[in-house]
Amino acid sequence: MVPRVALVVCDSWGVGDAPDAEAYGDEDADTLRNTSRAVGGFRAPNLEALGLGHLTKIEGVRPRADAGAAYGRATERSAGNDTTTGHWEMMGILLERPFPLYPNGFPADIIQPFERAIGRKILGNVPASGTEIIAELGDEHVRTGRPIVYTSGDSVFQIACHRSVVPLPTLYEWCRVARRLLHGEHAVGRVIARPFDGEAGAFVRTPERRDFSLPPPGPTVLDALIDAGIPVHAVGKIRDIFSGQGITEGRYSDSNDHGVQLTLEYLRRPPPSFVFANLVDFDSKYGHRNDAAGYAAAVEAFDERLPEIVEALHGGVLFITGDHGCDPTTPSTDHTRERTPLLAAGLPEGPHEIGTRESFGDLGHTIAALLGVEVKDDRVIGVPFADRIGFGE
Repeated sequence: MVPRVALVVCDSWGVGDAPDAEAYGDEDADTLRNTSRAVGGFRAPNLEALGLGHLTKIEGVRPRADAGAAYGRATERSAGNDTTTGHWEMMGILLERPFPLYPNGFPADIIQPFERAIGRKILGNVPASGTEIIAELGDEHVRTGRPIVYTSGDSVFQIACHRSVVPLPTLYEWCRVARRLLHGEHAVGRVIARPFDGEAGAFVRTPERRDFSLPPPGPTVLDALIDAGIPVHAVGKIRDIFSGQGITEGRYSDSNDHGVQLTLEYLRRPPPSFVFANLVDFDSKYGHRNDAAGYAAAVEAFDERLPEIVEALHGGVLFITGDHGCDPTTPSTDHTRERTPLLAAGLPEGPHEIGTRESFGDLGHTIAALLGVEVKDDRVIGVPFADRIGFGE
């Protein structure tokens, strides 16, 4: 048993090679490899030391690993390639059917009740980039007070409002209204509040985003940890993704750096504990905007802070993974179906090769095993690999 485990989800870190990528139109997607090629290579010595270069060909990152590290890849079994599906599977939930998508916008039987409930008409109701739609409709929104509703290649109902026009509490309440309406065949994975600020021609999204997710359809590894008395601390949008289920305490982050800082603060608390963090900038600021240079810079910035996290473990174990891909070098701005990295630090001896796992859920079961918790519910999928990283059977 280890005193603490941290799991940092670098949102959208994909390493290509998903066996069913062609079914999603993503056969050429390889987020980290293609991003490194687009910028002439990463400088990421700390990730290199964990074995990142073994997972796909990443320019500037050699295929090597140091003692105390482990490396491998995870394969998603669930249908879909969105945030909720990926995180849920990490903690043991298998989705046989993907969440609904709306390439033509939401139907009238959703929009009309929503408009009646909030007392005003909406703008948009189309799939769009979040930055582009506020540039296109932001002026009209400011003038009329009508919220901008849009979706994407993910199963999301997003509501964008200027903070000076619609106060944040009102925006969040409108999201709750939408969440109550979106059930049954229209049970989208997430309703997302997208506040923005600024003047015409220079609108910018602000960090008070909130996700209103469906609750998990069954028990997760997080529930097993809580039942065993292990505190679960959530950083970033993790608490929202699980609708608070299996979370002891959570704090929202404003950026990757802020997320790292919150992770460090939780790791400094007395053990035992599990710290579950999502660093969303890779995805939201760079992957979805096809900004390979920004994505690469964010990888290098995270690499610089990695030693701080390892130092804060104090006998614990760190895992780094992704929840899907979002290759910024492809024509699409949507998520991509890819395998994801499995990197670890703080291990005995090594380096250890984890191999290619058949489910994201193997990670959740391994985390529970390291914390001395047995996951007894057969509905929670996954096979632990603690023995592959130096912790015996």
